[in-house]
Amino acid sequence: MWAEKFKLNKQLVKSVTEAGFNVPREMQLRTLTRITGGQDIIAVGPEGCGKTTAMVLGTLNRFNHKADGVPRALILAPDQERVFAIIAQFERLNRNTSIRIVGLHTGAGVDVQMDDLADGADIVVATPDRARAIYLKLGLNLNKVTFLAIDDAHLIVKQGMQLPVVELANSIDKGQHLVFSEVLHDKLHKMIAPFMVLPATIEVDELPEDKIETHPQILYQVPNFGTKLNLLNLFMYDEELFTKTVVFANTKQTAEKIYKSLENRLRGAVAMLNPSFFEFNKVNDIAEFKASNEVRVLVIANENTEAVELDGIPFIIHLDLPLDKEVFISHVLNNTPASEEETLAITFATDIELDQVRKIEQATGQKMQSVELPEELVIEKDRKQKESEKEAKQPAKADPNKYVPGDAFHEKKPENAKTYNYSSGTKAKMNNKRKH
Repeated sequence: MWAEKFKLNKQLVKSVTEAGFNVPREMQLRTLTRITGGQDIIAVGPEGCGKTTAMVLGTLNRFNHKADGVPRALILAPDQERVFAIIAQFERLNRNTSIRIVGLHTGAGVDVQMDDLADGADIVVATPDRARAIYLKLGLNLNKVTFLAIDDAHLIVKQGMQLPVVELANSIDKGQHLVFSEVLHDKLHKMIAPFMVLPATIEVDELPEDKIETHPQILYQVPNFGTKLNLLNLFMYDEELFTKTVVFANTKQTAEKIYKSLENRLRGAVAMLNPSFFEFNKVNDIAEFKASNEVRVLVIANENTEAVELDGIPFIIHLDLPLDKEVFISHVLNNTPASEEETLAITFATDIELDQVRKIEQATGQKMQSVELPEELVIEKDRKQKESEKEAKQPAKADPNKYVPGDAFHEKKPENAKTYNYSSGTKAKMNNKRKH
């Protein structure tokens, strides 16, 4: 199968078969031919879909002759653990004993790793910061590198290592570039744009057949935390629709920020579950919130909070995504699928949180419905830009970085009133909630 589909050398065909990979995965079917052909690619797929194996096979297939100990391929990974995992996959599939692979990471000293490189290296697997540090010390020779691969690129962006990636890529004269990621977003595009040449974007969605019964889920992708607060305020001011809403945050500090931004207008209609300070409107448990005629928005911090019974709550909003996907799933499980009282789960996510969204989708076996942002929503970066322009004309005393709850929305256009750009089906479901 491998020999028929791809132009892999005989050693690789034998090793990949003996490793138990009898049939190529979809990711490998769609990428290996392009890699062998020398094209730049951006490969996007969930964890476990075969991205690393495709990258390793594509790299090894370039060495059809005896290696000469000078780096020909540079592979960047987000951390030491991934460096070790990639090297382990190389060792599993490589039968060419003349190829020397060297890992660069923070788990060993710079001098030790420079000595390893001096002894000869054909493939270098490294974290961007350590590779850059050794390159600047003239210990990493990139003159003959013609193959650059970036694994788990979304995590490299999340860790803020874009600069060393771009510097290393720009130090390679000419070559092929491969980017593997679980998600694709603006920040990732910005990192790779300076060195990618007409890349082919290949996206693979592999959802498990078994699905978890959850409430209907929709996703709003926003640029930053300030815009999350603006969007939440915009929704919560509609008291006719959002009659009872639970808002989750990861920490009590974030929960307090959410509370204060809503309390400016909602007053007694917003409360916190077991707050740390007496100044916050307090609710002792979810039953008290459900029974209250005054409180319609409850803010809950995930930390140190036991499981809460959310059945019968019309809206569940995750302003933060828990690091443990099981916590999120426990909030959106539909324990009463036959009930006429439907709950809608809404998630706000920034670019760097999209990988967590994908992991949740893999665990539940279903995609969240992506929804466009309301036209009347104030995007936080736009507001700051306007304030900067205003300051240039007439300096203001106010701190431009301070969040202003009152600026959550513009006056609505008549045609946009209370639509929020939902699909017709979702609008119908939400309109039915007004009776709650």
